[in-house]
Parts: sequence; structure tokens; C-alpha cells
Amino acid sequence: MDIEKSIAALNNPVRRQILIWLKDRSNFPPALPGHEDLEGVCVGYIQEKAKLSQSTISSYMGLLKQAGFVIAERHGQWTFYRRDEESIQRFLNALNIQLS
Repeated sequence: MDIEKSIAALNNPVRRQILIWLKDRSNFPPALPGHEDLEGVCVGYIQEKAKLSQSTISSYMGLLKQAGFVIAERHGQWTFYRRDEESIQRFLNALNIQLS
């Protein structure tokens, strides 16, 4: 785990807020027909909630993915994101060890 990369990804209030939103699927509209069984949230819903451009959200989600905080899955033209709880916990444990 690259703690510096992880901290850099969290060094933005909107990226942190996205992680908070993704913790509970009910923070977003219901899944589109045909996507009800998929885990995660469509990037379009994240963009809509954050009120930022598609390119900004794509960049933000890429940083969160590289840091290991989210998992991305492509389904057709859509990308769905969900939190990677195990990776988040590893980061928190590693940070705790460093700061202790």
C-alpha cells in the first residue's frame, strides 16, 4: 500500500465526500432497469450528486481507484463504483501504525 498516494487521494473534500456517499447506496437514486443486481453506483449518479463535470469526476474516481479506496466495474457503457472496504481498512491500519 502506498500511504502517500492514499493520503493524496483523500486530500480533497469532494473525494472524501464521495467515499462517504458510497458507504450507503441509498444516497443515490435507484439503479436503472437491468442494473438492479449490480454492486456499486453508476458514475453518472456520482457526477450528478457532486455537481461536477464528467471529466472531473472521472479524474477523482481514477485517483480513488489507484489509491485502492474504490473498485470499478464496467457494464456496457457504464462504470459502477463501490468502496473497497478491505483496502480502506488496510490503509487505516497502516496509518495508525505509522502515527503511533
